[in-house]
Order: sequence, then structure tokens, then C-alpha cells
Amino acid sequence: MALVTYKDLCIDAVDAGALGTFWAAALGLEPHRHDDGGAHLTGPTSEHTIWVNQVPEPKTAKHRMHLDVNTGSVEELERLGATVLDADSFRWTLMADPEGGEFCAFVRDGEISRRLYEIGVDTGDSPRHALRIATWWADVLGAQAVDSGRGFASVADIAGAPFDSLVFAPVPEPKTVKNRVHLDVRTTDLDAVVDAGAVVLRAQDNEIRWSVMADPDGNEFCAFLT
Repeated sequence: MALVTYKDLCIDAVDAGALGTFWAAALGLEPHRHDDGGAHLTGPTSEHTIWVNQVPEPKTAKHRMHLDVNTGSVEELERLGATVLDADSFRWTLMADPEGGEFCAFVRDGEISRRLYEIGVDTGDSPRHALRIATWWADVLGAQAVDSGRGFASVADIAGAPFDSLVFAPVPEPKTVKNRVHLDVRTTDLDAVVDAGAVVLRAQDNEIRWSVMADPDGNEFCAFLT
């Protein structure tokens, strides 16, 4: 049984309006700027929503959580303000958004019905660890953990998610700073999520209507009680 359901996605930005405009165009979403400098993007369902949160700190480390994007061409994304970081090492193109946030571009032929392909997440330095954290997320989301057999693992069949899967890939470097991309989820039982292995970093209070949490790998996410 699922302990949480997918709600939406959040991206930190120094200039939320500008970064929101980029990601709205890249993902085919509608941008909405806020008076406080923040922004959010909307699409055909509430789960397509992406909150672009204004933060004072600039990016200082490689994104441990990043977006994988379907696109008609790399040049299309460059025209929007993205930069190519590596066009040769993988079967996708590693790119950076206007604030330097890494993402992966997958060039597709024909009509693209879904721009957001996957959410990629760096994890501990072994395939076993990748499968373990993928299994944790699959269990709390009531989804399916999939061992690729190629060193990474994924979470598929996430109810309501506007992307195909969460993909966990081993990396040698540890997490050092707060993730600039994170998930929001809904839950009816926060204690059950904690019992499953999550940690409360900041409980819901008079200032925020959600609880800031971390998964067993330390990846931040926000849980909204329903």
C-alpha cells in the first residue's frame, strides 16, 4: 500500500522568473510569476505543476536530482538558453539550464507528447545501493522497483506522475549540499513515512504547511498531509 502519492516537483533558483520561463518552454508548460519573485509552471494535470522557488544561494555542486527531457533537437534547447556540457559520452546530451543546473536531453523523432521523460537521481557508489533506494521509493509510492541489470535502478508506474520513472544511478561522490530539485508528495500518515525510513528535517508549523523530510539517502522532499 502506498504511504505517499506524487504531488509535484520543485526547483530552486536565484532568478526564479527567468529559470521558470526556460523550463516552461522546455517542458511545454505555462509559466506564472509571483510578486515575491518565485514562479510556478502548470500543465494538463495538477501533478504537472513545477514550483520554481527563489533562493539566495547559487548552485555550488552538481545536481544530485535532475530532469531528463525529451526534445526535437539539442539546438531547440540551446535557443531557449541551455548549454551543452557533453555531447559525446552518452546516448543523450548532457546540458545545463541558464543557472547551470545539469539535465539530460534525449532527442526524439516525430511528435513529442511528454516533454519530461524521467527524474534522475545520484545515489551511493554501487548498483546494490541504487536498487535499495529505488526499492525504498517504490515501496512508499506503491510503485514498481526495476533493476536494469546495467548498474542503475528505477521506480516505474508511479501513480499520477507526469514522467516515466525515477532513475537512481551510482556515483562516487557523496551528497554535500541541499538538493536544488526535489519532489513534493502527499500523505495521510507522516509517522508511517518516518517508520519506513524517512527523517523529518523540519515539521509543519505556522510558517510552512508541509514537512521537510529526507529519504534514506538524505534527498530532501516535502510531505503535505491530506
